[in-house]
Amino acid sequence: MTQTSDLPQAVELDKSYRLLNHGPTVLVSATHGGRRNTMAAAWNMPLDFTPPKVAVVIDKSTFTRTLVEASGRFVLAVPTRAQAELVSAVGGCSGSKVDKEATLGLRYLEDDPLQAPRVAGCVAWLSCRLLPEPKLQQTYDLFLGEVEAAWADARVFSGGRWHFEGHDELRTLHHVAGGHYFVPGQLVTG
Repeated sequence: MTQTSDLPQAVELDKSYRLLNHGPTVLVSATHGGRRNTMAAAWNMPLDFTPPKVAVVIDKSTFTRTLVEASGRFVLAVPTRAQAELVSAVGGCSGSKVDKEATLGLRYLEDDPLQAPRVAGCVAWLSCRLLPEPKLQQTYDLFLGEVEAAWADARVFSGGRWHFEGHDELRTLHHVAGGHYFVPGQLVTG
């Protein structure tokens, strides 16, 4: 039986930037024409508070980019320490050649209110509407999105703050290079 505290909780949009502000690697998902795909992205950031906006680099060679451009939507999901192998595997192959769900065991939450694919097992999700900027997209592979909904796992994000103590397996991943990550440690108040 699933406990209520294990389910994603809605996050106030004016606090949604805090889901990314600590700099995690994210999984970028999109769907269009009956196909969905997910890729890993280390270069992402919050851009604005009201309305909340994000930026993410999506290379021209990725299948996910094709889906984002066609659908005008994407989801940024924040994976956990327990998902490190999955993140590396998802980032290491193309969805145009590999069915990542069948091959890698990639799963999605099925209760998707905005019809955007949210990767299961993550601790946060930001559902975004693409803000088309063709020059940025073509020149820098930089995609901007307005966050329309956000959710987080209440075990590690509540009251507008991350708190990982006692949940080491849910700590977020921060890409270093070559499939190596670090996870956030102890909270320090300044």
